[in-house]
Amino acid sequence: MDTYNRFNMMMETSAEILEEENAPPLNDPPAADSALAGISSTLSEDALFLGMAEDKLPLLLDLYDPVPGAILITGDAGCGKTNLLETIARAAEQMHSPEKVRFATLTRQPEVWSGASASPHCVGIYPIEAAGDLLESLAEWAHTNKGGRQCILLMIDDLHALTQLPEPAAQHLRWLLLRGASRRVWIFATLNASRAKELGAWLDLFRSRLFGRMELEEDALFATGGAETQFNLLRRGQFAMQEEDRWVRFTGEI
Repeated sequence: MDTYNRFNMMMETSAEILEEENAPPLNDPPAADSALAGISSTLSEDALFLGMAEDKLPLLLDLYDPVPGAILITGDAGCGKTNLLETIARAAEQMHSPEKVRFATLTRQPEVWSGASASPHCVGIYPIEAAGDLLESLAEWAHTNKGGRQCILLMIDDLHALTQLPEPAAQHLRWLLLRGASRRVWIFATLNASRAKELGAWLDLFRSRLFGRMELEEDALFATGGAETQFNLLRRGQFAMQEEDRWVRFTGEI
């Protein structure tokens, strides 16, 4: 089984499986924000909300279990990848104090994240071109955070752009992708599926992958590493993750 299939999440869900053949159209997804408001007080203090499964139960990540590692969010342009990042950041604000969880964002479009910049949970919103200093600072923080409880979520909105940076920024990024989760630096990175075939070595550094709508079978094969299923049946804001031998659908729409 590929390493990214070992998602080892706190799976409080019995979501329907995304069938590989003749999957029916999906119903409108539940509103993640409103659903989170109603359940946040009942969730574990170590959990991070990622989305809502089709049975309206939450998909959660255990912040203190490093097994899932860095998480790749891939799909076609417009499938909802950035919205999913925003859902995760907003969930961190609602579920945790800034002393427990904070987030930073690297993006080609800082204006999209301007509303988050005033949050006490936000370390900063940085353009991709300024990634070097942030990656170095996070790597240094992670090296010293062996037993710390605070977690940093690094939202990378466009992995392809970030991998074009020269050394030593690329070296810091590789280290964080490999070791960050064990030192409480969780990386969530988006990637347009059409770019997946260009980033083979980088994709191998992601243990976990979330898949949005993909129209072209070639893109899906590169993004998944060879899995065959009908990602073109997913709607905007809907994603699928492989859990052992089944596909679980959930929504990150906000």
